[in-house]
Amino acid sequence: MPKTPRFTPEPRRIEILAFRDVQLLDVAGPLQVFATANDLSRFAGSPAPYDPIVVAEGTMAMSSAGLGLATHVLPRPRSPLDTLIVAGGWGVHSACENQALVGWIKSRARTARRVASVCSGAFLLAKTGLLDGRRAVTHWSRCREFAERFPKVRLEPDPIFVQDGHVWTSAGITAGIDLSLAMVEADLGGELALRVARQLVVFLKRPGGQAQFSATLALQHGNARFEVLHAWIAENLAGDLSVPELARASGMSERSFVRHYSVATGTTPARAVEQIRVEAARRSLETGLPVKRVTTRCGFGSEETMRRSFLRLLGVSPQAYRQRFSPDVRA
Repeated sequence: MPKTPRFTPEPRRIEILAFRDVQLLDVAGPLQVFATANDLSRFAGSPAPYDPIVVAEGTMAMSSAGLGLATHVLPRPRSPLDTLIVAGGWGVHSACENQALVGWIKSRARTARRVASVCSGAFLLAKTGLLDGRRAVTHWSRCREFAERFPKVRLEPDPIFVQDGHVWTSAGITAGIDLSLAMVEADLGGELALRVARQLVVFLKRPGGQAQFSATLALQHGNARFEVLHAWIAENLAGDLSVPELARASGMSERSFVRHYSVATGTTPARAVEQIRVEAARRSLETGLPVKRVTTRCGFGSEETMRRSFLRLLGVSPQAYRQRFSPDVRA
């Protein structure tokens, strides 16, 4: 009897858009996730599920890191496509002014099953109108600018990534790996996605939001006086960090200190102290110190106070954070 022919499913075409001064990891992170999914599938005797390529207006895109990326010329808008991923980087603003590129993204998105951005690539998606009325996220440091430029987008500053229908957006840089792993899980199941995450030595589902990586960085606004104050706070976490004491350390009256500090940092002194304490507590927990000792060392007063601060700023409890990031999770 004649043999029934075996039909190999077509791999899903993934296009990652690059441009001049693109962030290298915005491209390489997702690309490696899909490439690793292919490698593991082939090793298991299955066909490669993805066909990932990097596309640009020419055959080369120079990243902001100085490494040139060999690229495919932008495909025809109506050629078959599963997923379009728009990278970000310092060049995103110039890319937003490129009407031909913005038009190509808008047309290409109509063909794609899903569309995504990594980091500040959300600016390019928003420029096309694809994010209007949708939930979205971008790099924590660009959220204020994004919200001002694109008020029709429902910006959520903390999530690692957001899926709203067929449109996905991710937070800063490495969050593109989290987004891509979630896509693999949606396409091929949690088992393969977990194997990919293990191969890359990353979390399949990273705990907390991007705030856990930016709490202290957000206080850095170039004001030398307050940067010195922040260093002093970090050295005196278990001491009196009330507004009167902070004003004294800054050489200012209480009223003047509160006013100038809020203008310079965009937050209150009390919230800044909490952020710096949480940052210090994170580092201590990562070394394996017990939660009780960290509570005292960082000046929280009680474990419950520290727990509330962690949940508010990081989205995880101190115990959960320690279990995930400490080399010693027995205590």
